[in-house]
Amino acid sequence: MTDPARRLSHVDADGAARMVDVGGKPVTDRVAVAAGTFQTTPEVVAAIADGSVAKGDVLATARIAAIMGAKHTPDLIPLCHQVALSSVTVDLRVGDASVEVVATAATADRTGVEMEALTAVAVAGLTLHDMVKALDPRASMTDIRLVEKTGGKHGRWTRD
Repeated sequence: MTDPARRLSHVDADGAARMVDVGGKPVTDRVAVAAGTFQTTPEVVAAIADGSVAKGDVLATARIAAIMGAKHTPDLIPLCHQVALSSVTVDLRVGDASVEVVATAATADRTGVEMEALTAVAVAGLTLHDMVKALDPRASMTDIRLVEKTGGKHGRWTRD
């Protein structure tokens, strides 16, 4: 039998998926930072950096797509609550053969914004791929991960 203290909150006693009731939780400031790496070739990164990709401004498009993705997270992830996002920032760091995507989502609400930050990173990666797939169909988005979160019952958590 599963220890009740270790049971997932999105699963009821019978094992059925359910939305967690956050109604009794206090409203706190919450921030989540997520990251991922879009890997491609040095030639594609150069085209992204100099603005010569035929589809247009790759970085601006990926940034806007990431913000839109964060805003639509509860439409994409079935058991996510709608939260009032106070901000979503997306930093795109161009490397030699990659673009590091870092998204920060913030709210003052009863539940966290980890999924919004992670969704922003994933949607940025999908958009980057869409923008350069004609140049490098092997490009990939890797290592999408939560980096840090603050607020709520557990306070601050940071990836080692």
